Amino acid sequence: MGCPPHEGVHRMPTLPINIVREGEPSRSALGVASLRAAHQLLDEPLVLSDPIALPLLGASAGAALRDDPFTLNDPMSRGLRAALVARSRFVEDELARCVAEGVRQYLIVGAGLDTFAYRNPYHEEKLRVFEVDHPGTQRWKQQLVAEAGIRVPESLIFVPVDFERDDLGSALRQSGFRADQAACVSWMGVTMYLTADAIAAILRTLSGLAAGSRLCFDYRVPVTMLNPVERVINELLGQRVAAMGEPWLSTFDPAHLKRLLLELGFSTAESATPEDLNARYFARRKDGLRTGGGVEIMCATK
Repeated sequence: MGCPPHEGVHRMPTLPINIVREGEPSRSALGVASLRAAHQLLDEPLVLSDPIALPLLGASAGAALRDDPFTLNDPMSRGLRAALVARSRFVEDELARCVAEGVRQYLIVGAGLDTFAYRNPYHEEKLRVFEVDHPGTQRWKQQLVAEAGIRVPESLIFVPVDFERDDLGSALRQSGFRADQAACVSWMGVTMYLTADAIAAILRTLSGLAAGSRLCFDYRVPVTMLNPVERVINELLGQRVAAMGEPWLSTFDPAHLKRLLLELGFSTAESATPEDLNARYFARRKDGLRTGGGVEIMCATK
């Protein structure tokens, strides 16, 4: 992994890397799952229909949220909720296009408590789902799945990887992933928690995907690209995740990131802004749900 960071990667102040404490679950993953579950209870129409989100939280947490989902309806939680369901819907829309084109591998890098594998609608197409994440997070998720009585489909393969220490390509090969066949890759909610070196190593690995593959991932933009209100929200959120022991470590300039992906061999690379997502998923809503600035989604094709 020790390549120098690309010019498009901006380092944040040095903080200890502690994405998942050994033996403890990822609190950011739990927060994402809770907001996704709250979306099922609070928002209409749904941007992401996810009947697995609530039971996956566990009986007590799920019951508490069902009893009072408005505990996650303050302005900051609403904006985060919109961003989280929009990114999931975005990549699942891309997956639908990939499956229609004949892709039969879906790689979820940094899966956290993502639920797609348990509501996979592409059984007839024999879509295989590879969930890649830290071993500790995977063990925690498997425990939650078992406690909720959720069936683990045969099409799901768990791939344990410590992104700062392990080689992703090697782990994928050992799991049965076919590098010579096209894949759709979801890499959501991860880059901001990794060092520049780890991000570069993963992008190099993913650049070796077969022709026809598609990679979608979200990333934080530099604070200099935000308006004053967005800067305040960005600072508050940054303080919150750092206090949880999962600090943001990297940001990208969109133009530099696109150039990097093209240099790595991707044929196209386009970034979706919050404005794009609001126009696509939140237009003309009565409840005014919408996502804010700070994070964009890159989609690149081999």
